[in-house]
Amino acid sequence: MGMGLSDLWYENAIIYCLDVETFNDSDGDGIGDFRGLTQKLDYLNSLGVTCIWLMPFFPTPNRDDGYDVADFCSVDQRYGSIADFVEFTREAAERGMRVIIDLVMNHTSNEHPWFQSARSSPDSPHRDFYVWRTDDPGDTSDQVVFPGKQEGIWSFDDVAQAWYLHHFYDFQPDLNTANPAVRDELRRVIGLWLQLGVSGFRVDAAPFIINHVGVPENNYTSEPHLFIQHMRDVLSHHKGDAIFLAEVDEGPTIIAEYFGGGNEFQLLFNFLANRSLFLALAEESADPLLSGLKDIPKVPDTGQWVNFLRHHDELNLSRLTEVQRQTVFKAFGADESLQVYGRGLRRRLATMFGGNRKRLEMAYCLLFSLSGTPMLFYGEELGMGENLDLPERMSVRTPMQWSAGQNGGYSTAKPDDLVRPMVTTGKYGYRRVNVLDQRRDAGSLLNWMAQLIRARKECPEFGWGVGEPVSTNAPTVYAQRNEWSDGGVAVAVHNLSRQPCEVTLDLPADEASQLLCLFADATCNTADPVPPTFTLDGYGYRWFRVGGFR
Repeated sequence: MGMGLSDLWYENAIIYCLDVETFNDSDGDGIGDFRGLTQKLDYLNSLGVTCIWLMPFFPTPNRDDGYDVADFCSVDQRYGSIADFVEFTREAAERGMRVIIDLVMNHTSNEHPWFQSARSSPDSPHRDFYVWRTDDPGDTSDQVVFPGKQEGIWSFDDVAQAWYLHHFYDFQPDLNTANPAVRDELRRVIGLWLQLGVSGFRVDAAPFIINHVGVPENNYTSEPHLFIQHMRDVLSHHKGDAIFLAEVDEGPTIIAEYFGGGNEFQLLFNFLANRSLFLALAEESADPLLSGLKDIPKVPDTGQWVNFLRHHDELNLSRLTEVQRQTVFKAFGADESLQVYGRGLRRRLATMFGGNRKRLEMAYCLLFSLSGTPMLFYGEELGMGENLDLPERMSVRTPMQWSAGQNGGYSTAKPDDLVRPMVTTGKYGYRRVNVLDQRRDAGSLLNWMAQLIRARKECPEFGWGVGEPVSTNAPTVYAQRNEWSDGGVAVAVHNLSRQPCEVTLDLPADEASQLLCLFADATCNTADPVPPTFTLDGYGYRWFRVGGFR
């Protein structure tokens, strides 16, 4: 029996990423919590969100914003209890919103009981949960994930009297996923959270999970994708429509392997489109995007790309050429204080664009019309800024700005007691950028974003359909036609330049004569001539449907 559209819910979702600790504090201790998040579900529902992605909320020493997990099977007590979590997922489900959570299968905290046991003795039952060696690994500085922040990927442990593998920080030892006992533990973790109401997992650092450096040869090391297939089987066995959304930033040929034949990850972040899009935005030309999208591999019927502009990490430009990277840096963050790891920008989109509202609208409109599922990072709907006083990528993870009141309405605690400082000053401070003020302003970015999401829901062709670029006469314009199997056709047109232009679309005559404008930056009279010709303002955009409303 084939999968129905309800099983493929993720192919037309609106994903919203947030961190519980920085979203809303219900008890005044300065730390966001699940009760506070539950109070804000009506806000997310009214915005149009259909899937909430939660960053890690497990018990943690918190040396890497929760990605150093000390217990996969509990909620950090600062955020509440398991009961609070279950109430949150139940309330989200009542509003038609699904929940996915971060699953860190690559590593644990060095304070996790498994690692403490593993280091205590070579005979520990947890020894092979991690990867060890007794010979000096030498210089591995060329393999680190965070240049300038790590010296290598092996560290010596005085208790174990051996080196352990860590592709990330030295306090995050890598799990040995080739070990059946580790897979059994991860299987239990997946089963637990699915039972507690989640609809899937965002898989952190997926390529590193199957990079079995220093592990004895077995089926899972000689054919590493078997591990992903095994975990996918576990997931689907527990819950037929549950999903894995994986973080895989690789080149085009390698990234496609993570879909498998439809039997590995269902969703992958579209890093390929992301870096091409930023180069196109920087150059104000459609060419980099057209070129980049050509390289994107086709996905299986049950697969999908998740498109994004900004998320909780840096804007990673490492796979651009040096010249291309410098072009983006010059446009959106020329000062070195705005850059990180020599490869990325630690800014939100609003500040990259200098608060230019028209440019923000065009970029988000383009994001939501690219083939795939769109993802928003919390606060992007307001045009929030960052706090560059915070280290590295933490700059974009400041508390949500709800009002112009105390601590931006995020918490009643003293400002010094907040888990992270608010953005307080300048044009992006919470007194000038917040939910309450924007709700009251019909022309605000927040209300515009809700309209965009509503329009996107009325255009399922962008999610379920097949997209192809449309030729135009304007080098600054990216146009795309998406067709769904039910016969629906949607066309989206975006001017990446600040200069207005006249654009002619190369569409079949029968479609060109039936264009109805659905969403636009200005009064949108459907083009009359065939082929359709119209003027776009600087950073202008149009969405059309062939043949009218559905």
